[in-house]
Amino acid sequence: MELAIYGAQGLALGAYQAISDLLPSRVIKCFLVTEQGINAKTLLGLPVLELKNFAQTLSDKEKTEIEILIATPEDVMPEIEKCLDEIGLCCHVRLTSLRWAELMGYHTVKNKKFMPLSAFPIGYHRAKLCVFMAKSCKDKPLSNKYELSEWIKPIQVGTALLSQSASGFSDNSGDHISYKNGNYSELTALYWIWKNCINREAGEEKQEYYGLCHYRRILNLSDDDVLRLTDNDVDVVLPFPMLYEPNIEEHHKRYVKDEDWRTLIEILERLYPENMSMFTDIMLQPYFYNYNIIIARKEVLNDYCRWLFPILENLEELSTPKGTDRNDRYIGYIGETLSTFYFMSNKNKLNIVHTGCRFLS
Repeated sequence: MELAIYGAQGLALGAYQAISDLLPSRVIKCFLVTEQGINAKTLLGLPVLELKNFAQTLSDKEKTEIEILIATPEDVMPEIEKCLDEIGLCCHVRLTSLRWAELMGYHTVKNKKFMPLSAFPIGYHRAKLCVFMAKSCKDKPLSNKYELSEWIKPIQVGTALLSQSASGFSDNSGDHISYKNGNYSELTALYWIWKNCINREAGEEKQEYYGLCHYRRILNLSDDDVLRLTDNDVDVVLPFPMLYEPNIEEHHKRYVKDEDWRTLIEILERLYPENMSMFTDIMLQPYFYNYNIIIARKEVLNDYCRWLFPILENLEELSTPKGTDRNDRYIGYIGETLSTFYFMSNKNKLNIVHTGCRFLS
């Protein structure tokens, strides 16, 4: 059965790469989108076609002989399924975040690149970890209920901007930048973890690992995975990277203003001139760590934050307009780029493993 992939961003590109690698005999005809818009006309040598135009080229019989793999964010999948059914393309399947992660796991093991945590032997010692889930008062309620692991702790972000604080953890206590949440997004929680957990541990509740996730996106760790961390000397757990075509410069072209990007380059050239050649090389490769989601040994996370936040503070001050005069998440987007650079440039120094990023709906 021939295959078409619905989607034209990182999830769809990753699916194409994995399927082509694992099942080279499987014929993939094209990528499909609802509207061409700003999407590329071709990706990885395949055409990117609007759904209605593609359907008009097929007979009723041909519509039953092609499978549509929906590789998009899960919140838009129901509407896509409705559109497919209406035009007679009924052989469709959702590539959910869990299925995508499973596919990426097989692909990365085969290629021994971005190795999954699940490929490591199960250990004896259960890691002590605490992962904070960034939540906002603006978050839409989830449609489904989930049992979260006991090591996931919700933290209210942007609390300094609210008239009243929520109960539990919030990013406006102790040493914080909660009032910058409009630009930093989930990174105000990472700053809070750095300053108020890693740097102020006391008593018997010391953790080996700290991390950050979102209320809709969490790293998919099983109980066995928690047992794999300590005894396999894992330093960092990151989500499988997204694939961008032709390289990850496509990410900042879509989400970061040119003037902000130029300011970032100037800051890096001033602070870390010895690393600029590597920075350029990494920006010209196709793999990107989205979402600012991470679990890491506390020492590793401390080193990362000590490197990251001074760069972001410089960017706030030197960008036009300054960070104090805007509210557009630009720091959060650039944080993803810096995360990609930092961990890819340190891949030979750190034991970095990967897992799926589960979408909660």
